[in-house]
Amino acid sequence: MASDSAPPRIEILLVGMNGDLRGKQIPLEAEKKVWDGTVRLPSSTQSLDIWGYDNDEITGLSMSIGDPDGLCIPDKRSLAPMPWAPEGSKQVLSTMHEFDGTPSFMDPRAILAALLKRFEERGLTPVVATELEFYVVQDDWRETGRPRPPAKLTYRDQPNGFQLYDMSAVDALDDYLQTVRTWAKAQGLPADATTAEFGPGQFEINLLHRPDALAAADDCIYLKRIAEQAAKKHGLKSTCMAKPYADHAGSGLHVHASVIDRDGNNVLDAKGGDPVRLKSVCAGMLMTMRDAQLIFAPFANSYRRFQPGSFAPVDIDWGFGHRGTAVRIPDAQGPAARIEHRVAGADVNPYLLLTAILGGMLLGLGETLDPGPATEPGKEPPAGTKKLTHDFLTAVEEFSASPFIADVFGARYQKLYGDTKRKEAISYLRTVSDFDYQTYLPRI
Repeated sequence: MASDSAPPRIEILLVGMNGDLRGKQIPLEAEKKVWDGTVRLPSSTQSLDIWGYDNDEITGLSMSIGDPDGLCIPDKRSLAPMPWAPEGSKQVLSTMHEFDGTPSFMDPRAILAALLKRFEERGLTPVVATELEFYVVQDDWRETGRPRPPAKLTYRDQPNGFQLYDMSAVDALDDYLQTVRTWAKAQGLPADATTAEFGPGQFEINLLHRPDALAAADDCIYLKRIAEQAAKKHGLKSTCMAKPYADHAGSGLHVHASVIDRDGNNVLDAKGGDPVRLKSVCAGMLMTMRDAQLIFAPFANSYRRFQPGSFAPVDIDWGFGHRGTAVRIPDAQGPAARIEHRVAGADVNPYLLLTAILGGMLLGLGETLDPGPATEPGKEPPAGTKKLTHDFLTAVEEFSASPFIADVFGARYQKLYGDTKRKEAISYLRTVSDFDYQTYLPRI
């Protein structure tokens, strides 16, 4: 944590490909350059892979062209205090722009903003809320090389058991959670309920609906940062890894979405009849789900979360109130009529996630699509239901070949993202794990 005597600062932040925050710290006395739009960073900042490499040999966006700068144009709506920093410090999210004034094709905020313009042209506005699950672990992970639950939630170093909705787990880490809530309030985040989830040290924080999907993604990225900074304050670490423990539940990022027209009416409201539009937007998302799975599951670890019998879906299906489905309809009638998309892990980039989900919904709003029969509680999905892939490289290839992805994300970004993730997937496949040695070396 910063010293109390340290001077306040403003941080101008860019969101990277992997949902990581990069940027600059600027003394408050030089804050004017932020609002003048003169802060620069190399454009390749937003092509960096999970290890921080620019992969110029793949992208041709770094030294091949002289590693040119871009302009970081701040979004004043995202200006917020940083309660963990010296008093008076603040942060603001920005979008990378070229010098001709156009947003960078690599900027996740710009990609989502471009899709939202398509809704605006139809007189429609998505209303979005996110539910973020994450783990809190002991801060000795660098020394041990693996996570372990907070000591307050263990007995003789073993988890106390499943903690779903367990208030004793919430109470045990109340000092940490209270810091998260206090800082979220200071930043104006619409944080709602906090619940303990299945895994030891796993929590979920719900953010309320926003009639501005870009702001909803900003809220989510800020919440992740708050969870991380609050953990440091309390001698812990937060992680949004999709599957940090082999034997415990993975962490998801569920999205609730509806659509309103110019008069504020929910266009998905079935008004007592057949929810035709709701089913049609479900169909749009289901039709594009395999194409977009690389967005929902962006890392090798992400695919460990998709396991039969868990609340992470493995089938490309939908249902009414059914939490085992990929797309759930919690309400079909009234102002609260909406879908819940349950596929993404907590490790997802929220801007790219909302782009993929809303892109699928837009297909269903443009024409009447049939999602097929709903999956009913206690029953198997209907015959012929397709499945999500469990393979990282398969997801890369389907993403890279998809016309839907090219349309929604742009062909240049499709290639950049796909090529970068292909390198990551191949690196993962080339790595011989402890499981390989323990299982095969003694026997083969």
